[in-house]
Formats: sequence, structure tokens, C-alpha cells
Amino acid sequence: MVSIDLLAIAAHPDDVEQTCGGTLLKMAQTGYSTGIIDLTAGDMGTRGSPALRIEESEAAARLLSVSHRENLHFPDARLENSLAGRMTIASRIRELRPRVVILPYWEARHPDHYRATEMSFEACFMAGLRKLDQYTEPHRPFKVLYSSLYANVTPSFVVDVTAQFERRMESLFAYRSQYAALDGGELFPDEAEIRERLAAIARFYGNLIGVRYGEPFIVKETMRVDDVMTLGVRTF
Repeated sequence: MVSIDLLAIAAHPDDVEQTCGGTLLKMAQTGYSTGIIDLTAGDMGTRGSPALRIEESEAAARLLSVSHRENLHFPDARLENSLAGRMTIASRIRELRPRVVILPYWEARHPDHYRATEMSFEACFMAGLRKLDQYTEPHRPFKVLYSSLYANVTPSFVVDVTAQFERRMESLFAYRSQYAALDGGELFPDEAEIRERLAAIARFYGNLIGVRYGEPFIVKETMRVDDVMTLGVRTF
């Protein structure tokens, strides 16, 4: 049975690479086991095919040193917070037994993104119910984090991904069907433009904590501090 420490759940292949890929890589380099569940294969996307996007996601996972990646093949652009969907995700959580789960921020332009958050959060709760099923042991993650890179909100904390940023970008560009240099207009900017945009966003969040590149996260709970002498970001 595969068991991991940190699990990211997202709607589409390449969502994780854009939002929290650096954090996943950093945690893997620290010694934690990491995993990704993509809920859909992006089959409604203009470019590529589901089979190709899954193949690209596996290449990206290797670049991020991910221990486990799977695709649940839910319908792209038609995600529903259904009982069947929640049960499927809950069963995977009981199998993988992550301590921490990363979800997309709960407000988004794409309906799949906030539906992914709704159903995955509820699945995290359901996974801890002993009577959910008789074949797997209950497990409820200790912490749920929300990746807020594309949300105009103040983050609860920012992870320094300076050392991981270039590898994170490499993992994103493993999706050649999505980011290869083709004439796609505004909907599909070229690779140089994507790199510039994502670097600018990461620079902004990195600057908040005094580093070059950062990835922002939200937590709904109050964060506990035991030693105020070890707080990491200076005032002056």
C-alpha cells in the first residue's frame, strides 16, 4: 500500500505545477513523500488529448520527485460535487493516508477549480468516518492548505521556493501540448510570456518574505506559534 505525507489534489493536469509545484518539490527534497491526484484529464481542453496530457503529467511528476500520481478521469469542465465523486476521493485518501492535503483556493474563475476544492474538502472529512466502508481504515488528514497563487487575497504564509523554481517551471513546460510555441493568441501565450508572468507572481510573493521566489497558501485555522523568537520574516 502506498502511503504519502503530502497530497495535492487539483482539477486538471498542470494545475499543481502552476500553483504549488515548488512546494511539493521542496518537501520531497526535504525527505517527505508527496503525491498528486488530478481529478480530470483535461479532455475538454483545446489542445492535446487525455492520453497525451496524462503522459505529460507523469513526466512532470518525475521532475517534481513525486512519489505517487494518479488521474481519476472525472469529466473535465463538468465536475460535480456528487456523492459518488466524494466517495471516490475519500477512498483514495484512506488508501494514501496523507497528513497534509493541498487544495485549490475556494474561489476561482474556472468552475472545476472550486468544485475540486468543495468535493475534496468534504472527502477529507468523509475519509475519517469509520463506517464509510468496511474495506479500508478511516483516515482524516491533519491539515488542509489552500494554494492561493491566483487569488487576490493575503496569504497566511508563503513557502520559499527559490531553489525549486526553475525545476517547477521545467515541470510545467513538460506539458508540450499546452505550452509549445504555437500561435494561440491571448488564450495560449508563448512560453516566454508564461515564464515571465509566473516569475513575476512568484517574485511578488517571494518579496513578502524576503526571498526571490515564493508560493502563497491560505489556512482557515489560526496558526500556533510556540517561540516568538524564531519567527522568520524580519520587520525592518
